[in-house]
Amino acid sequence: MADLEVGTRWLDDQQQRSWRALVMGTTLLFDRLDDDLRRAFDLSLVEYEILVRLSERDGQMRMAQLADALAHSRSRVTHTVARMEKAGLVRRASSPEDGRGIVAALTEEGRALLERAAPLHVEGVREHLVDLAGDADLAALGRVMNAVSDHLVAAHPEMELR
Repeated sequence: MADLEVGTRWLDDQQQRSWRALVMGTTLLFDRLDDDLRRAFDLSLVEYEILVRLSERDGQMRMAQLADALAHSRSRVTHTVARMEKAGLVRRASSPEDGRGIVAALTEEGRALLERAAPLHVEGVREHLVDLAGDADLAALGRVMNAVSDHLVAAHPEMELR
C-alpha cells in the first residue's frame, strides 16, 4: 500500500471539504427533486429527464443518443423507457431513417405530463439551487461541471451528449 501512496496527490483540507460538499449537495438535491416528482406525478427524475430530452428533439430520439444525452447506460435507458412505454408516456419504433436503430417518441400523454410536471421541477431547482447561489457562483458551477463533462466525454468520444 505504501508504494501506491507515493505518487498520490491527496486533497488538501479545502479541496476535501469542497469535494464532500459537492457529493452531499448533489445527492440531497437529486433525491429531493426525485421525491417531489414521484409524490406529485409518480414520475422519477430520470423519467422526467427523458421526457425533457425527447421534447427538446422534436419529440423523438434514437435510444442510443438518448442514453448518451443522459450519460446513462443503454440498458438502463432501455429498461426505463420500457416502463414509460407501458405507462403510455413514450413509444418505441424502428428508425424511419434506416430501420436499424430504435427511436423513442414522446406521446401526447407524455407531453401533457411533462407540461404539468415542469413547473414543480423548475421551482425545486430554483428553491434548492439557483436561488441559493449568486449569479457568479452559479456560472462558475456551470463552467466547472462543463469542464468535468468535456474531460470525461473526451475519454469516450462515442458518446453524444446534448
